[in-house]
Amino acid sequence: MIQSYKDYKEYLRADLKSQNKKLGFKTFFFDVLVRFTFLLRFNEYLLNNNNPMIIRFFCLLWYKRLSIKLGFSIPFNVFDQGFAPVHYGLLLVHPRCKIGKNCRVHTGVTIGGYSGFANTFKEGELRPTVIGNNCYIGPGAKLFGGITIGPNCVIGANSVISKSFKNNGVTIAGIPAKIIAEKGSERFLIRGAKID
Repeated sequence: MIQSYKDYKEYLRADLKSQNKKLGFKTFFFDVLVRFTFLLRFNEYLLNNNNPMIIRFFCLLWYKRLSIKLGFSIPFNVFDQGFAPVHYGLLLVHPRCKIGKNCRVHTGVTIGGYSGFANTFKEGELRPTVIGNNCYIGPGAKLFGGITIGPNCVIGANSVISKSFKNNGVTIAGIPAKIIAEKGSERFLIRGAKID
């Protein structure tokens, strides 16, 4: 979570490195994903540091308008450093989700929380979906149900995942999803953030 201006710069640098981009005048105005990443992290910085509401209001308005244009529904403080959206298009994330460092996400992805339809949790209990570090999420994947995905995993295109896979470095695909390979995400990612 961004707690200071130094954190903000570190998160933004890691995000852009994971996207294989650099922040500059040209990329800010001509690359909409760079502009979105900048606004996401700047709004998180303003929110977490209780900056004046008037500044937050205009930045939030700009962020919301751009989110609607791109088809993104991404709440604040969900993605750790190294977030890399590949394309604009539908991308929905539940506000309680926690997604690790260096996560690459394609279009058409839905990452939901526990929706209350199953009897696996106590009534009223809120379970977020948790995704580990260095994960690649393919186009059209749907993850929901308060699940946990381990680090270094690949989620195949159009997979539907409603149960946890805590394994390290596996490929998960299918409807319903299952482990189809013992290969991890190293070939799919640019790692902008260092893992401690």
